[in-house]
Amino acid sequence: MSKLKIAIQKSGRLNEDSLKLIKECGISIDNGKDQLKASARNFPLEVFYLRNGDIPQYLRDGVVDVAIIGENTLVEKGTDISFIEKLGFSKCRVSLAVPKSQEYSNTNFFNGKKIATSYPNTVSNYLEQKGVKTDIHLINGSVEIAPNIGLADGICDLVSSGSTLFKNNLKEVEVILTSEAVLAVSTKINNETQKILDTFQFRIKSVLKGRNSRYVLLNAPNDKLEDIIAVLPGMKSPTVLPLAKEGWSSVHSVINKNQFWEIIDELKLKGAEGILVCPIEKMVV
Repeated sequence: MSKLKIAIQKSGRLNEDSLKLIKECGISIDNGKDQLKASARNFPLEVFYLRNGDIPQYLRDGVVDVAIIGENTLVEKGTDISFIEKLGFSKCRVSLAVPKSQEYSNTNFFNGKKIATSYPNTVSNYLEQKGVKTDIHLINGSVEIAPNIGLADGICDLVSSGSTLFKNNLKEVEVILTSEAVLAVSTKINNETQKILDTFQFRIKSVLKGRNSRYVLLNAPNDKLEDIIAVLPGMKSPTVLPLAKEGWSSVHSVINKNQFWEIIDELKLKGAEGILVCPIEKMVV
């Protein structure tokens, strides 16, 4: 029987979030400490634990069928590789930064300057489009220290909160790209394995939809039902059930978690009472 071979990062935050997503898809992985390959007990899936920078080549060669990988890594090392799903975690940006003491107005600052980075292709392509010529210094770790020791005039690196830049007396001046984890696919995947991927992606979509939604229950006076229902987007339309108390109904719906407070505030203004909000584990649509 065919198995879907998936690559994930060997260690780190992307590894943890990837395994959490797989688990929430109802898939149990038998993996021991320091294992480089593991199989699922209850789904035709085989997990490969790889170095992040090596994953694009494994996809290119068809050694793995899919991978959970940062979009930034594809931009740097796998522009020929496509992805089919954004996964909503490991969000960050690839940015240019310079010492806080430097005056900065635009990318022309970097003309003839040295930039230390682990993303030479990404920064070179970006600055070439701006007509800026620089000297790229490739560093595979501790990029932030380069300006402080006179190795470079600026850096290009991953930024999440910006705290690491701040600690090294640097300031973010240009965002080259924003990134998050994606589900990338090999061009060499066969038809039988594609069917397994379709099932896996369906489960992923259900998990992500649940993560991004909230289930809302509330009590509403019948004379205000129309106004309250108009506030709720719902999947198709809210569910309305009569309460034991005459003239009142219970309204059930689903809202986007990012619009949560705005919708709740408006519901209260329209007369809703006893509002209960619950997380959704999975949402099959």
